[in-house]
Parts: sequence; structure tokens; C-alpha cells
Amino acid sequence: MQPMKAVVWVVEGTWRGCVDAAGRHLSADVQVALVYVEPSDVDEVTAAATAGLLGRGFTRHRPTRRPEESTGQRALEFLVAAAKRLGRQDAELIHRRGRAEREVIAVLAQDVDLLVVARDGDRSRLGPHSLGHATRFVVDHAPCSVLLVWPDEPPGLESMPPPPPG
Repeated sequence: MQPMKAVVWVVEGTWRGCVDAAGRHLSADVQVALVYVEPSDVDEVTAAATAGLLGRGFTRHRPTRRPEESTGQRALEFLVAAAKRLGRQDAELIHRRGRAEREVIAVLAQDVDLLVVARDGDRSRLGPHSLGHATRFVVDHAPCSVLLVWPDEPPGLESMPPPPPG
């Protein structure tokens, strides 16, 4: 029998909640991978906006960032901090680059049993708006079980909208 595999999605601002939940809910025999996705769409959007405003031939203000200047170091720092907080030296550290939702789904497609992910939208009230776009996509398309956690203290029931008149 194969050991259970879990992925913890490490995202700036919510990663501590995910790591803490994984520490509480995953036993020591679960294989854990920590995943950080560096978004690549920032450079693409900047280039497209420049081309759209100034014409496709305009190159002077296009992004000139080289791959070695990426936030790879920052990603590694997040992953190492997450592994340390989790207390699992055997955790696999995965750094991907691309559209976050697509990259996380690609990782999950590799025989993963569980995803631990945090709410990253409006955290002031309960409900569907507590999920950001990428997180909603991942939750909807994950080919595995999902542990969806509040990264901090969840709001009270009073944050729910009133029931419809009836």
C-alpha cells in the first residue's frame, strides 16, 4: 500500500494557516510536499499593456527581467520557512512558475491524495467570496480531497447574509 501524499499550497499571506492545519491533521507517515507558485503573468501583462498602448514595435519599456532575477530566492525562503514551521525535514519543496491555479492542478495530478489550501479572498465574512479566483479554480478542479482552512480566526455566524424572506 502506497503512503498517503499531501500537498500544502504555500501562498504569501496565508501559508502559516495551511502549514499549521497540515501539522494538526496529517500524521507523520504522510508524504508532504510544499508548493509555491511564482506567478509569471506579471511580466506578460506588463508587456501586453505596453504593446497595446504604444504599439507592438515599441520595445524600450518592455520588461527586461532575466530568469536569474526571478523571485526564486523568495520562493525558496517561503518554502524553507514553511517546512521549518511544519517541523518536517522530509517535506518535498516544489517551486513552480506560471499561472498558480494551473501549476497547482498539475502538481495534484501526480497521484496526490490531499491538498491543504487556505481561503484567500474576503476573510471578513463566511461564504463563497472568501475564496480568491485561483483558489476557487483549484478547489473546483482538484483531482483529490481538499482541506480548506481559514488562515486565521474565522468570522462569526453573524457575518452570513440573512436568510431570504419566505
